[in-house]
Amino acid sequence: MATSTITEHVSDLVTSVREAAPSLRTLGIAAFVLNLQLVAVVGYYAALGSFPSTPRYVAYGLIWVNVSVLVLWKVQIPSGYGFETRRRALTIAASYFALLAFFAGLVATGVPDHAVNTRIAWLPPGWGPALVHAGPWLTVIVMPAYVLGYLALAKLIYIAVLEASGSLAAGILGLFSCISCTLPILAMIGSAIFGGTGLLAATALDASYDLSTAVFLITVALLLWRPGIRGRR
Repeated sequence: MATSTITEHVSDLVTSVREAAPSLRTLGIAAFVLNLQLVAVVGYYAALGSFPSTPRYVAYGLIWVNVSVLVLWKVQIPSGYGFETRRRALTIAASYFALLAFFAGLVATGVPDHAVNTRIAWLPPGWGPALVHAGPWLTVIVMPAYVLGYLALAKLIYIAVLEASGSLAAGILGLFSCISCTLPILAMIGSAIFGGTGLLAATALDASYDLSTAVFLITVALLLWRPGIRGRR
């Protein structure tokens, strides 16, 4: 009996691995896209006449963009939910996106005494080219990696709230009791608190790319798995 149970578990595990494993066609497309991005990065820096001083920042930017596009493209939104449930989930997801954008500095108050300034910031690929608009009342920075990343997280939050929609209280409790939902915000608050001036600020800025990328990947993984939320269904 025990041997039969173990065999069934092993069989289920093998089946799950086979289903999760990418096909040769998918691997071929991934290799083509990565090579295309490599060529684009070389062309980007050739046009700027410079060379990346920290190559890992380039890798991080591409990781953000690639993972975000996969989530936005591949992850399916479940059907069968009523209008009110979907509206509530959309409100929470939009608020979550706004919080991330605020704490990441993508949206901030303007400088009333300064003239309007709109420009392109030639940041490392993925992080840039970034559109920067500094107005008297509002400052907006459109960094591709962050915008796509936060849209992907908001989509996953939307799905998570739908799946926890037995009641509004259960949905909100399930959302904010899981570390995956609050981890990016807590990480950004921590960076803001411990980032000061001088050497400490430079160190914090250097580490922020490492931390934000790690937190982003962990958050995506946890929201896809959704521990503590799926169990509430």
